[in-house]
Amino acid sequence: MKLIQVAVFVALIGLSFSVVAQEAVVLEVPVGAEAGPDFDVDSATSAYVNLLTEEQRERSNAYFEGGYWLQLWGFLYGIGVAWLLLGTRLSTKMRDFAERFGRWRWLHTYIYGAQYIVIGTLLSFPLTVYQGFFREHKYELATQTFGAWMGDQFTGLLVGIVLGGIAITLIYGVIRKAPNTWWIWGTGVAVAFLIFVQFIFPVYISPLFNDYKALEDGPLRDSIISMARANDIPSDDVYWFDASRQTTRISANVSGAFGTTRISLNDNLLNRTSPEEIESVMGHEMGHYVLNHGAKLTMQFGLVLAFGFAFVAWGFGRALGRWGQNWGVQDVGDTAGLPLFAAVLSVYFFVVTPITNSIIRVAEAEADNYGINVSGQPDGFARAAMRLSEYRKISPRPLERLVFYDHPSGYDRVHMAMLWKAEHQDSEPPAQ
Repeated sequence: MKLIQVAVFVALIGLSFSVVAQEAVVLEVPVGAEAGPDFDVDSATSAYVNLLTEEQRERSNAYFEGGYWLQLWGFLYGIGVAWLLLGTRLSTKMRDFAERFGRWRWLHTYIYGAQYIVIGTLLSFPLTVYQGFFREHKYELATQTFGAWMGDQFTGLLVGIVLGGIAITLIYGVIRKAPNTWWIWGTGVAVAFLIFVQFIFPVYISPLFNDYKALEDGPLRDSIISMARANDIPSDDVYWFDASRQTTRISANVSGAFGTTRISLNDNLLNRTSPEEIESVMGHEMGHYVLNHGAKLTMQFGLVLAFGFAFVAWGFGRALGRWGQNWGVQDVGDTAGLPLFAAVLSVYFFVVTPITNSIIRVAEAEADNYGINVSGQPDGFARAAMRLSEYRKISPRPLERLVFYDHPSGYDRVHMAMLWKAEHQDSEPPAQ
């Protein structure tokens, strides 16, 4: 399922920066961050950062730092699930069951893949329900009832069976055609699959989880459309979606490719933030599109995945030689070995986490710079960054930033905005 996760991330690259007509929120600039002859970048940054109370900072730090451990427990849990499927020979029974249907090996692979996704989801459910439901409610980031959350989980499972089954079938088809060089050709197939998911995600998958409606006519819509036109983004409409039914987080994205491009923002962003904040966030999302981050990240993750597949080709063979007979797995092209395949690949991705996070963080920093230039809203940008501190540690240590951060920290984002403000105090926001 790692391939699906990467595809979804690339399809919604700016989501984490993650209509109901209400009274507009007014942007408030904190004391010490006002423009003027005595404006100081560091003092202005501190003025924004100090908007967090000590209690809010401790809560944010606890949530984010807890995520470090969840990455470790999730990795170990996944290894344990793989060992269970292999050690009990449940995986070989799943393969044998799949081979009862028809004569086509691709069908056997797809049926096995569907079983693997369903059983893996069930075995992982205790950790999933803690991480995705109870923990989110504990930190007041979730709004769903358990029944509604389960409904979304079931929808996600169905999507995973369809897309995950296709991905597994394609990869195993390549493995069997080129058993010695499959990791090279498999990378090409994986990249093509990532592009396919980017294409279908905004139109066919996102609406399965949220309702999308056109943003009403008004100054905000006009501003966003004007920014899009000025940046050659082929979209004549702006959509909002009801994320508040699931979360309190603000989010927006410019997603899609090859004619399915869609500009979207969630109702939390609309209802909780000022027009200046919205413009700065949308400028960030448009930066991802204009800077072609979707294609660039697809290629970069493709390169990372190529090394990962090469690691699997090496590690799978060594593990198979030692334990394969006990597991009933014949070779790398045997679908019963998928738990081993996934486990070895997860080891690789766990080790290279600092690399993958750095790749994303660089793209996010580029989009930050682009967005603040196109929107001309440094205080809006700083305020939006502070809202993200509800669930992100705002001032990480250097090692934390390197290993765990896939976005610039809140402090870095506010400081960048205040530096831009210092350099443009006599400038007006760019004409849209």
